[in-house]
Amino acid sequence: MFLKQMEVGQMAVFAYIIGDQESGEGLVIDPAGDVDSIIATANKNNIKIKYIVNTHGHVDHTSGNKEMKAKTGVPIVIHEGDAPMLVSTPATILAMFGAEQSPPADIIVKNGDDITMGKVSLKVIHTPGHSPGGIALYTDGYVFTGDTLFVEAVGRTDIPGGSWDVMFRSIHDKLLTLPAETMVLPGHNYGRMPTSTIAHEKRYNPFLK
Repeated sequence: MFLKQMEVGQMAVFAYIIGDQESGEGLVIDPAGDVDSIIATANKNNIKIKYIVNTHGHVDHTSGNKEMKAKTGVPIVIHEGDAPMLVSTPATILAMFGAEQSPPADIIVKNGDDITMGKVSLKVIHTPGHSPGGIALYTDGYVFTGDTLFVEAVGRTDIPGGSWDVMFRSIHDKLLTLPAETMVLPGHNYGRMPTSTIAHEKRYNPFLK
């Protein structure tokens, strides 16, 4: 499996390129900015982007959707709970982030769905709490956690649609139950290191005690 973590945009967002090197099929998670760099990196590694996947609908993660779709022609994928956010971000918020409104979702997913590229498949895990339709994406050995679980931290819940109780249950019931050695790939570069593991978060994340 090809995997590239890239810090993009203005909010230390991590975008990810994941691909199946045998078929050359891949996808990008949360193209928040630096779209040309993301595409160039995929091309350099012979990965053809097949999907744009958003872990949730907040503008700091979706601000590159429009440009990415215009340049690749591929569908935008998001959980059904956050799909309305893509086309309803207030103009004031867009201006604050210097962003354009995302196109609407092309593919709606729910918990348990698979997003497949060649022989690589990502399982959709619905992790509400930071937002109603937040998702993590799991494949053997890796989990992309969006803004639900960070390195030794967790996502905010003091924004519309957020709930600490709901997010706490999402993390404990759906993420911390993954194999201990699973690498945690978060949605922002907010920690003292760019990645973690489930075992590390169980032991050291102060918000999960």
